[in-house]
Amino acid sequence: MTSTLNRPAATTADAAAGGPAPRKRSGLRRRISALDSKASPYLYISPFFVLFGIVGLFPLLYTAVVSMHDWNLLKGQGDFVGLDNFAAILGDRFFWNSIFNTISIFLLSAIPQIFVALALAAVLDQNLRAKTFWRMSVLLPYVVTPVAVTLIFSSVFNEQSGLVNNLLGVVGLDPVAWKHDVFASHIAIASMVNWRWTGYNALILLAAMQAVPRDIYESAALDGAGPIRRFFSLTIPSIRPTLVFVVITATIGGLQIFTEPKLFDASSAGGIGGADRQFQTTVLYLWEMAFFRQNLGKASAIAFLLFILIVLIGLFNFLLSQRIASAEQRGNDKRTAKALKNYRGGRS
Repeated sequence: MTSTLNRPAATTADAAAGGPAPRKRSGLRRRISALDSKASPYLYISPFFVLFGIVGLFPLLYTAVVSMHDWNLLKGQGDFVGLDNFAAILGDRFFWNSIFNTISIFLLSAIPQIFVALALAAVLDQNLRAKTFWRMSVLLPYVVTPVAVTLIFSSVFNEQSGLVNNLLGVVGLDPVAWKHDVFASHIAIASMVNWRWTGYNALILLAAMQAVPRDIYESAALDGAGPIRRFFSLTIPSIRPTLVFVVITATIGGLQIFTEPKLFDASSAGGIGGADRQFQTTVLYLWEMAFFRQNLGKASAIAFLLFILIVLIGLFNFLLSQRIASAEQRGNDKRTAKALKNYRGGRS
């Protein structure tokens, strides 16, 4: 009887002695679980930010630091000069010449490149025979290294015995000074860029075109829209985000062009862009400033100014595309409202 009465008391005492520990452990687990749910996503994406900080952000900040010093390639860091390097570069006529050449080559390459890539993507989007073969074929120029492309095109545009001048002579035209004339040299270099990158951009646009639902094309065809009307009214608006991406990447690559002008006439003036700098781009001028003149401070200032130019042009392209999209959306809203008004008027 005594043992029976004492058993609940012992059980109660044991529960009282050991009760708080499970609650403490349970509360600790909840806090760890809450911390894990909040911190884990940041931990999973941290490798990207770590790599970006190492290979992206740190070089940018370090370039800004170097650009404010009198920094020699061999002697190392010198005195702090503030914005004097930027002022010297902005007053250098060779810098503005390189900016003009860069923008000229960029426009001669990027604009035709985008239009031809759109046309190629539209053709490859059709029901062709051996589609895989044709899609792989347009990518072959991208596989070839830029050095090989430049050497081949440098021979093709040779002023004495090049293929292009020989063909011009066959039709009775005078040979062109491809490596000495400013505009002609820009066309020659732009042709290299177009030949290498058009197929690559075409495949990116083709992937976007194939993601467009085929039902809307069938509906438009039933409504009487022809292939050209469907392309401009359905395809282009549907792939606009991808098209903006292609334009921005082409802008970045076009303004950073280096290999093609460096090797186009490497035997002339040490490969700095022609004897008269007629096709010297900004990156090529940066290379000359850093490794010929050994002035890393001014070279870093050139790099930072080029970075600002690329950001401004990329931002302009983005805002322009957004404005076009907004204008088209307003037009679609007006047409929808008009059609709805006519429908209601017909019913009444």
